[in-house]
Amino acid sequence: MPITVCNTLRTMKKERSEFGTRLFLARQHAGLSQVALAKKAGMSQSSYAQAESVGNGSALTLQIAAACGVRPEWLATGKGEMLTNVRAVEHDLDAHPDLSPVRTVKLKLQAGVSGFAVEPEEEEGPPIFFRNDWLQQRGYKPYNLLAVKVKGHSMEDKLYPGDLVVVNTADTEPQDGEVFAVNYEGEPVVKRLKRERGSWWLASDNQDKARYPDKECVDSTCLIVGRIIHKQSERI
Repeated sequence: MPITVCNTLRTMKKERSEFGTRLFLARQHAGLSQVALAKKAGMSQSSYAQAESVGNGSALTLQIAAACGVRPEWLATGKGEMLTNVRAVEHDLDAHPDLSPVRTVKLKLQAGVSGFAVEPEEEEGPPIFFRNDWLQQRGYKPYNLLAVKVKGHSMEDKLYPGDLVVVNTADTEPQDGEVFAVNYEGEPVVKRLKRERGSWWLASDNQDKARYPDKECVDSTCLIVGRIIHKQSERI
């Protein structure tokens, strides 16, 4: 850790929580003011200031981590290293300035809608890269994107176990026929939303409805994490 950050840490008020301290260190690492970081992470400056001073958990931990260039797991829990594979990523970005990285993570979700809606458990692999012009043409912000691996067979024959999908966490508005990552009763699932009988339903593409029945998406059990905007698959 840089000496300047260590010295600053020693002079910080003792009442600052561990989470608030990590937010402060992440912001110092990125060289951002509270206003600049809040804008980059898509939140109000007052909300960020409260999180840093009071130390309450932030539902935008993923965005803040991406904006600061630190590991989400470290920011959320303090576990592991603050920075991971920074040199490798910086080398790739230096060699290809027209690319932006998207972090590959596992999702750790909580049941209900309180607390963190999405919490990175640990990095599952190296980041994937997208051309900046491709992102800009579609209005995607790299800090709103995360990549996760598909598990199970419920979305065959569109998605298979091991496929990598990119989730846009800024796009949580239900859309009929679109595929979303969803927190369903505390479990991460990838499902196609459909509108029927006045309700939203989580539908599997797998035609074995006895094994993969549709499930109603209601506020008490279902929270949309983001829309799937891209997939990487070895199946054609």
